[in-house]
Amino acid sequence: MSYADVAALLPLMIVSATAVFLMIAIAIRRNHKVAVTISLIGLVAALGSLDLAASVLPRQVTSFFILDSYSFLYMAILLSAAAFVLLFAYDYLNCREEHPEELYILVLLATTGAMVLVASRNFASFFLGLELLSVALYAVIAYVRTESISIEAGIKYLVLAASSSSVLLFGLALIYFESGSMELSQFTATATRTAGHANSSLLVTGLMLVLTGVGFKLAVVPFHLWTPDVYEGAPLPVTAFIATVSKGGMFALLLRWFHVSSGHIAGAAGLVLSIIAIASMLTGNLLALRQTNVKRILAYSSIAHMGYLLVALLAGGPLGAAAATYYLAAYLVTILGAFGVMTALSGPRLEAASLDGYRGLFWRKPLVAAAFMTMLLSLAGIPLTAGFLGKFYVLTAGAAESRWVLIFTLIASSTIGLFYYLRIVVVMYARPADAGTIRDVSILPLPLPTTIALAALTGLVFLLGVYPALFWGTIVEVTRNLG
Repeated sequence: MSYADVAALLPLMIVSATAVFLMIAIAIRRNHKVAVTISLIGLVAALGSLDLAASVLPRQVTSFFILDSYSFLYMAILLSAAAFVLLFAYDYLNCREEHPEELYILVLLATTGAMVLVASRNFASFFLGLELLSVALYAVIAYVRTESISIEAGIKYLVLAASSSSVLLFGLALIYFESGSMELSQFTATATRTAGHANSSLLVTGLMLVLTGVGFKLAVVPFHLWTPDVYEGAPLPVTAFIATVSKGGMFALLLRWFHVSSGHIAGAAGLVLSIIAIASMLTGNLLALRQTNVKRILAYSSIAHMGYLLVALLAGGPLGAAAATYYLAAYLVTILGAFGVMTALSGPRLEAASLDGYRGLFWRKPLVAAAFMTMLLSLAGIPLTAGFLGKFYVLTAGAAESRWVLIFTLIASSTIGLFYYLRIVVVMYARPADAGTIRDVSILPLPLPTTIALAALTGLVFLLGVYPALFWGTIVEVTRNLG
């Protein structure tokens, strides 16, 4: 490998080296504060190295990785999200009896896997990145061993993720058998191939199997059944990680290899993805109406939001990739803030997950309630928030390619979603009948790191919603050469 290859891989190498160094440090002496400090330094160093590595871009490193401005943009998003997760995890684990240090190793390894997905151009690197991400998630989901619901969630995810990986691997094998190539660009060739093309049956079958594995990771219908149970059972910081880094890495890969810059995805792949998008938007929002657990509400909400992202992917054209990237960035900031508030309000024995636990929160912690309301309104797509502009760009991309069925479904399902978001807001601002009505929510002051993180995320929600030009131009430039 040349110096330029090493420089281009520097962000990946730093995160991997941080995990190894942290493992050695834990073996010498356990210290929670040292462990989180090492982890955060590693993530910040990897984030800083993106600027140095950008000087050698674009670069193909062996046949496995394509490192360009697109992959680096998503790496920056994933590294930032992982850093926020670690900030929330520190205070969450600090008041629990579990040994917390190993969780940081697993988060670093999972982040490395997501970064590998972002830069993959080959079936082998794709599958290795996916498995590195998945295996780490098996452990962190069940990390709180004293909670039976956490163990149950870990086992469910293990069984279903292993099954979906097998299906995905078989699909990759079919595509390789038919095409003779392990390049992920075969996805694009298969997606845009006309239905009557000779010898395309194995390619289409392989593509459908691959979409099954990808659909499981994104938790879209009909591969969504694990989502509410895993979201509810996993520790809150881990739930935030699954909703952001895990899904963000997988969607970045899907967007790179399925985006069509002229026109939109057609054929069998376009039809299947359209059905999945419509079903996800409607199912996610309708099932969320029946929930009284905030973690399960956000779980079903995430299914709907993945459907919104698929609308931008299906739209394609010059705006599709940029709209999807902006929406994903807005969603990750918002969902991190939502789970951050929930983590901050959780006590040592009980998480702040029950809807009744938020009754009267405004009268006890007005700033925290205001931050949570901001995140909920952004998820609902209310103006002046990041979520509103994200949906605006998605609708614009869809309208440009005349994807009217998808657009109308998005609008209708978003209207349904308003109900359960506003229901949480109403509960927070209702006057408690007595002090016991908010017994599930910690009344201790928020730690300084958590306060700073929530303030930064709240500011980003408004910044992305009021001044999109700061990021939109960069996103358009980065995604221009996709497809």
